[in-house]
Amino acid sequence: MEITDSIEIEAKKQKAKRSFIDCDIHVGSSRDELIPYLPRVYREQIAGFGWRLPTQGGMFLNGGIDGSMQDTPPIEDKGEDSKLNHFRDQHLDKYNLEYGILTGAGYEVQATPDSDFAAAYCTAANDYTIERLLSREKRLKGSIIIPKQDPIQSAKEIDRLGSHPDMVQVIVSNGAQMPYGHRFYHPIYEACVRHNLPFAIHVSMEGIGINNPPTGVGHVSTYIEYRSARSQVMAAHLASFIFEGVFDKFPTLKVVIVEAGMLWIAPLIWRLDQDWKALRHQTPWVKEPPSEYYRKHMRVTSQPLELPTDMKLFMPMMEAISANENLMFASDYPHWDFDSPIFAFPKLPDAMWERIFYQNAADLYGLPPRRATVGGV
Repeated sequence: MEITDSIEIEAKKQKAKRSFIDCDIHVGSSRDELIPYLPRVYREQIAGFGWRLPTQGGMFLNGGIDGSMQDTPPIEDKGEDSKLNHFRDQHLDKYNLEYGILTGAGYEVQATPDSDFAAAYCTAANDYTIERLLSREKRLKGSIIIPKQDPIQSAKEIDRLGSHPDMVQVIVSNGAQMPYGHRFYHPIYEACVRHNLPFAIHVSMEGIGINNPPTGVGHVSTYIEYRSARSQVMAAHLASFIFEGVFDKFPTLKVVIVEAGMLWIAPLIWRLDQDWKALRHQTPWVKEPPSEYYRKHMRVTSQPLELPTDMKLFMPMMEAISANENLMFASDYPHWDFDSPIFAFPKLPDAMWERIFYQNAADLYGLPPRRATVGGV
């Protein structure tokens, strides 16, 4: 065997040992599991009248129960840690995750007009996450869900948990009453900055409850239309952050785009740059091209990964979205459109793989270098 062949084989072995960070994992509470964490007044209301929350359910004709993969093995044991043990077996241990970022469930609470109930629900969900998941599995980090329809109560919840070492970001749904650059939301960003927490926007609840329709022309008929429209809503938020001056007022704020795909961002920032050159007199506080604000302040998770029909376009598009700095791997476990850490991406240069699958997330969330030395992707 040639020396160069031996070196290449050894390099492949070393890569196979690397663990990674998964930035979108939906392991959280069921509604019934939250009841003990709620104040008595809401426990009694739920017992008498139900949850009074809007739902996306009818739109998601897309897989197994709650959108999970249809081939997911059933949970066999029924103990208190059954969900967590199942998750360890099917994802954490199976793929050798170094860390997993929990993005939870229950975004429908951010679409109800009852902001007091929403605040109580978010507190309960966050306490459940800390007690039942983060305290029992050190590979997991959590997201603080907030009643975003009430920024003052949202800021209180961020202040309550912002110093918790395992809560690493604030999370909201993509569906909203107004674009997230609006000054209505500034108390939330002030709290995020106080605690050095990223603000994550996860696709969900577009056009549901008090939130605006999922497209600029109204509601749609099918899930595939709904799914394709999510990037439109996220694009509006991205432009709003830049042109409303959020990053100028909060220069340390980071925003994370979760589960909206990624390659669509390239033509969007090209267009924003072009329009800014012609219309910058309208927003004199925007001092740099929009692409620079995107590069400095925004991070993007990979799932659902779009691939061009001509793969020669893939790497130029990755460069266009600053993947080496801005892109983070996400699986969306356990949902039906789960992206496998082994098969989702085409072959990447080794240094790029390291950035996307580990270092970009470690830098954003303040996580240490990897400890794991065996297994992985």
